[in-house]
Parts: sequence; C-alpha cells; structure tokens
Amino acid sequence: MSSIMKYIVTGGAGFIGSHIVEALAEKHEVIVIDNFFSGKWENLREFSDSIQVIRGSITDLSLLRTTCKGADGIFHLAAVASVARSVDDPLGTHETNLTGTLNVLLAARDCGVKKVVFSSSSAVYGDEPTLPKREVMPPFPLSPYAVSKLACEYYCTVFSELFGVKTVSLRYFNVFGPRQDPLGEYAAVIPKFITRLLHNKAPLIFGDGEQTRDFVFVKDVAEANLRAMQSPATGIFNIGSGISIDLNTLANSIAEIMHVSIVPVYEKARSGDIRDSVSDISAAGKAFGYTTRFSLDQGLYETIQWFSHQKNRIS
Repeated sequence: MSSIMKYIVTGGAGFIGSHIVEALAEKHEVIVIDNFFSGKWENLREFSDSIQVIRGSITDLSLLRTTCKGADGIFHLAAVASVARSVDDPLGTHETNLTGTLNVLLAARDCGVKKVVFSSSSAVYGDEPTLPKREVMPPFPLSPYAVSKLACEYYCTVFSELFGVKTVSLRYFNVFGPRQDPLGEYAAVIPKFITRLLHNKAPLIFGDGEQTRDFVFVKDVAEANLRAMQSPATGIFNIGSGISIDLNTLANSIAEIMHVSIVPVYEKARSGDIRDSVSDISAAGKAFGYTTRFSLDQGLYETIQWFSHQKNRIS
C-alpha cells in the first residue's frame, strides 16, 4: 500500500478497529464511522489529528453512501460483539450486525469501493469438537451473534459474485491486547485476569481451567486486515495464532510476567462455553501471507504494560 488510499473503518473506535486505524493513519486517508455505543474516543486520541471521525451508525444507509464516495476500501468492524447481548436482544443484534453489514455492502457497491474486509468470528464454528478449526468445516452457530456473523459472510460472498465487490471475511479467534475492555463480553479473559491481579485479586476461572483457547494479539489481527485488503484474495479465513493454551497455564503466565503469586479461584463452569478451540491459519498464510509476529508472552507483556499504565493514570 505505497500510494495514499482512502479507507473507511466502521467501528474504528473499538478495540480491534482502533488498532487498524492506527496502522493506517500514518500513510492513508482514514474515516472512522462509529456510534460510540461500545467504542471510545480515548482509543483514537493518540492519532486523532490524522483521521476523520464521524459519529454515526451502519444502520444509516444514506450516511454510508455519502461517506464511502471515493473510498478504496472498507474495513467493516462495527457490530454487536457480545454473545450475551445477542441472546438478550436478537432483533437489535440482527439490525446492527446483519442489516448494518448489508448496508455497508450496498454502499460499497453503489460507490464503487474495490474491497470490503469484514470482521467475522470463530463463533460460527460452535462447539463442533473437531480440531483445529478449518474454513471448510460446516458451521454450527449457537447464538444470534454467531448466526449474524455467518449470515454476513454469506452476504459478502454473494456481493463478490453478483456485484463484483471483492470481499474477505476474517474469522477471529480470541483476540487480546491494549484497549480491550475488561468489562466487555468479547474474549475478555486476559484483561479480566490482568485487572484482577493489578488489584491484588485472584483471577477467576470458570470450570477446571483445562479448557483451551487460541489467543491472538490484536496487532497481528490488524496486520491481517491490512494484508487481506492489499492482496487479491477473497473468501473466508481464520485469524488466530494456531496455538492452543489452557486457562490454568494462561493464568500462570500472566502472574509470572506480573511477578505475583496468586492462586486462581475456580467457579462453576458456564453453560454454553466451548471446551476447546484452536485455529488452522494456513489458508490465510497462503492467500495473503498472514503469520503472527507476536508470541503469546510478547503480547501479554505489552498488554500488561498498557493496563498497568491505565491503572496508574486513573489512580
């Protein structure tokens, strides 16, 4: 991406979106569209002088059509990102995630946008036990959130085939890093562990802690988005680390980096939680050179530093 491009980032004030905006802002024209329901101005503060921010919703098609004129690409992250909220409010989730994504695709088509990179989720796989998760597996969504992400993937594919809008859907696994909300529902086990330890509280583990997850650092996810946009690739791709770790080991690793010795507290396993998850990321590697640059420990160190700074700044 050597020449200056114009990119739209929906949900750009959010956790993952803000890292994509940061990666783009130095070299390109960036417009963020965010309704700030879960996004934060603070996430954009460090580079706000070099971007344009529009407070608005992807449910507003006319806003999208106006904003997307002349854009080269759209990174589409705006969504209800909470499984729990989707269960409480399936209709609202549908309107934001599904109708909102359809609006983004319509605006892309009508404005001649070359490519849309859509943020999907490994939630589409559900609890089908086969590991690692590969894109060719049949999906098995277990929540309105997962259903909405899967349906959006289909919309992306159809718009590629019918209307010539190139699309890539990225199925994120457990993303973590600076700016993640420890109170949020989205893959929040790492910030929850860190913030409890910062306040001298034991990390909470639901179940026996032997359940495994695939954690991927947010800067690697941002890089995956940029690579997907600049490549000719289209289709659906897993974005994870390709490595699984159990929560007991994770808690120990965080405690070691923080130089604390606190034994986790175990509570009853939560219904609906999947037991094990790990991605096969080889397809993304072949299609647009995706690989992780940060080890889990490197990502944890940077995340702990950020949360420690936040605590010191607030207290």
